[in-house]
Amino acid sequence: MKTLILVRHAKSDWPENTEDFDRPLAEKGLHDAEKMSHFLKSNNIEIDKFFSSPALRALTTCEIFNKEYQIEIETIPKLYNASDTNFENITLGLDDSLNKVAMFSHNNGISNFANSMSDIMFMFPTCGVAGFQIECNSWSDFHDAKKKLIFFYEPKKI
Repeated sequence: MKTLILVRHAKSDWPENTEDFDRPLAEKGLHDAEKMSHFLKSNNIEIDKFFSSPALRALTTCEIFNKEYQIEIETIPKLYNASDTNFENITLGLDDSLNKVAMFSHNNGISNFANSMSDIMFMFPTCGVAGFQIECNSWSDFHDAKKKLIFFYEPKKI
């Protein structure tokens, strides 16, 4: 059994003359990321490794979560503005020694990927977190494995 956790980056700012890739988190985003990471950790949500888009807002969100978790972070360029196909290809290639992973990325791709695994249709808010149980022993079996939404948390509701 595997667990895949999807995290949309926290609320970002867009200062003048800043490229999309380099957008920092807004104050609200910093606060929400701290609150959400503490909530997950205090509710015993276990994670073996973080994978993040290298874009500043996603990576900063991931680094804030890592203050609670203290685990390895790997950046994956294909998580920046990823399509649902990118997410699936990344998941298929994960190391089988990892049972519980979290991916930090962006909308619309993260919502599309989550919706492809669930009967429930939802749109991720910033710093939204969805956890899926994947019935497989190898990530390479992800495509055909049964997937079940086990939680969905929004900063406003925790």
